[in-house]
Amino acid sequence: MEGQNFLPKLRVKKLDEKAFIPVKGSEHAAGYDLFSIESTVIAPHEKKLISTGIAMQIPVGNYGRVAPRSGLAVKNFIDVGAGVIDADYRGEVKVLLFNFSTQLIIEKYTRTDVEEAEILDDTERGEGGFGSTGVKLDNQPAVHETVHLGGVKRTLEDIKE
Repeated sequence: MEGQNFLPKLRVKKLDEKAFIPVKGSEHAAGYDLFSIESTVIAPHEKKLISTGIAMQIPVGNYGRVAPRSGLAVKNFIDVGAGVIDADYRGEVKVLLFNFSTQLIIEKYTRTDVEEAEILDDTERGEGGFGSTGVKLDNQPAVHETVHLGGVKRTLEDIKE
């Protein structure tokens, strides 16, 4: 048995006789397919909270992320509401979605302690955000001091007031 890798166990408890244990669609699939225990119609642009009829014990150091299945998302514009399942949650897994097909992805996270700091390490990116990744300072467009808001021309000084 030396050298064998033992995978952490995702323990699943059926809360309803109609529930299915999550399965992977292929050997190397990232996500486990989740199934609804309800038969319902979700009209376009309507969201519903759907029961899976299962509870789970996710390995400590991981969390579950409910995500749309890629094929259905591309073909049918499926939206899955944000869903994070913490390792210590033991209640029923429910899914907020436009459609029945979602996946549970087990992701690694790092537990951290928060430390207040007066100074942060410098990086090339610095304080750039919202689309600034990979843009060097010498390539930055000039900042325009005039903007149009609701058809009204205003200067940055007007907006600050």
